Amino acid sequence: MEACANVRVEVLLMLLCVLVRSEAVWLSLPATGTKCVSDEIHSNVVVLADYVVISDDHIHPTPTISAKVTSPYGNILYRKENVTHGQVAFTSSESGTYLACFWVDGNYSANVGSLSINMEWKTGVAAKDWESVARKEKIEGIELELRKLEDAVEAIHENLLYLKSREAELRTVSETTNSRVARYSIMSLGVCILVSSTQILYLQSYFQKKKLI
Repeated sequence: MEACANVRVEVLLMLLCVLVRSEAVWLSLPATGTKCVSDEIHSNVVVLADYVVISDDHIHPTPTISAKVTSPYGNILYRKENVTHGQVAFTSSESGTYLACFWVDGNYSANVGSLSINMEWKTGVAAKDWESVARKEKIEGIELELRKLEDAVEAIHENLLYLKSREAELRTVSETTNSRVARYSIMSLGVCILVSSTQILYLQSYFQKKKLI
């Protein structure tokens, strides 16, 4: 029985690793300019990101950077200046592409050494504080893993509903565009026929006046 329980736990953990979403991002920052990453997130999703600046120059102090996270409609959700590390935490209020941008503060020479950012981007179930949940609900072991799995399945279900709604929106846009193209094609054909008919009548009248026909 104990072996079967261990197998079940391993299977649950494997499924959980597949279902949760946590990404490690490594960015190389240029001396000038901005480097951004984006993520497609639907509404009411918890997002947690930790970032740290890593420099190859071990003699001088680590250069500071500025960080900014914006929503699909351009609202600033997070902004920090003159930092070498930080944490971003928010709950998405709108569906769309969220953008995280980083740039170097002040004067920084690329000859000193390369500058990079190591960022761990978590959304949904992966961003949840499960230690607090376990303490609050007094659950542990298999019960906790089952709770994680339940939340992960619920998150996937919400993602599927979001994708379905997006598909319906794109289908509507496509049908509207096709309808407009069809009307434009008919109008263009009508204009061509009208212009051709006018030219034929004009040439016929011209030749008749010149008594060529």
